[in-house]
Amino acid sequence: MQISSTQPTLDNSLSQPLAETLRQRRQCLANQIDFPVLLWSGRSSPRNFPANVYPFRASSHFLYFAGIALENTVIRLDGGKLTLFMDEGTAAAALWHGDMPKRAELAVQIGAEEAFPLAELKSYAEGAATIAAQDAATRLQQSHVLNRIILPANQSQSLDLSLAKAIVSLRLRHDPVALAELKKAAAVSVTAHQTGMQILPKARVESEIRAAMEAVAIAHNMTCAYRSIITVQGEVLHNDQYHHPITSGDLLLADMGAETEAGWAADITRTSPVSGQFSPTQRDLYDVVLAAHDACIAKIQPGVEYREIHLLAAQVIAEGLVNLGILRGQPDALVERDAHALFFPHGVGHLLGLDVHDMEDLGDLAGYETGRHRSDRFGLGYLRLDRPLRPGMLVTIEPGFYQVPAILQDPERRTTYAEVVNWDRLAQFSDVRGIRIEDDVLVTETGYEVLTAALPTQAEAIEAFIAS
Repeated sequence: MQISSTQPTLDNSLSQPLAETLRQRRQCLANQIDFPVLLWSGRSSPRNFPANVYPFRASSHFLYFAGIALENTVIRLDGGKLTLFMDEGTAAAALWHGDMPKRAELAVQIGAEEAFPLAELKSYAEGAATIAAQDAATRLQQSHVLNRIILPANQSQSLDLSLAKAIVSLRLRHDPVALAELKKAAAVSVTAHQTGMQILPKARVESEIRAAMEAVAIAHNMTCAYRSIITVQGEVLHNDQYHHPITSGDLLLADMGAETEAGWAADITRTSPVSGQFSPTQRDLYDVVLAAHDACIAKIQPGVEYREIHLLAAQVIAEGLVNLGILRGQPDALVERDAHALFFPHGVGHLLGLDVHDMEDLGDLAGYETGRHRSDRFGLGYLRLDRPLRPGMLVTIEPGFYQVPAILQDPERRTTYAEVVNWDRLAQFSDVRGIRIEDDVLVTETGYEVLTAALPTQAEAIEAFIAS
């Protein structure tokens, strides 16, 4: 057994609030299902030879019920009872990684009634449901133990599908222990973004900004919740290259979020002028995106459909582009035709929790209310969340404007939208490649709380912060 050095140390027992919360989570699951469950933590994967591995990240479903990250470990849940299956650390492992906690010690810490070696797992597997692990080696182990092919939850049937739906119902709304972790991740992420803005005027390449921002997470014994997007090529939505030079006329799009030791994530995006001052064209489009961002957050409250929030973002962006002369026509008609998606092709946000796109390993089971299905429309096909908002849900709000060559130079789309896009006017905004503004927003009983509000969004505030 290996315990990643990036995961929490296990020298002390879990705190009483966490231990009680984990017990409550397991009991809530037991109240929804009447069959046993096996959840695997997963294992690290080799990069180029067996001993050189990628950083280990335990399965989020395992973390939700076990509370600590243990590699190559399985928990069995049955009627609220927890049983732990793991092997003891070997002498060879101790040589390289130090002494590991004993299985019995870990069982006490996570509230397990019993603990056994992995070799005994198969004896407890009859009739059990599971969630497919992300790494291939663990999925093979799951298939061997359960004597069946393990499919992704949204493709499975019977028990595995029922388990996935029950887990979704629990993880959609965050309990106080989870919220404390999420707020901790948000606070560190805000500091990381502030650090990036502070060094922006002196940076020469994107990697310098990335290094400064990610160093903040590391200094707080956290990791990044996803591969950071720190780029002057903001039109590449998930850009993971950091070698581009930074020049004074550029906008830097920084999308970075920290992940706590327990696995809880933040997700923030800001777009800043490298020179410290937005150009007139950059400011015009920035204010359009900000107007959409602010309108969407103001609309958040229990009972509101997230799909309507996305369409509100589309409407505000369409109105702004009409006012700037980039689009022609009535904004509502333009949204109906998906013309806004030429510049805002993705959804307005997603669930946030133990995963940055929370529970997306379950496909659309988590993001889409029962009976709803993903649209094939250009402007709705990338919508990640289509549910009514409920207290305790944490979502991102992240509208954007992008000039994506693959979209804007596509002959079919240029023909479809020929009469509604003023291409000559658009060319005057060539210094804007991509703008995104993203915050983490908690749905409360009466409205919302922006967990990342300490990081400015107003253009003047960003300019002032860089200048300071």
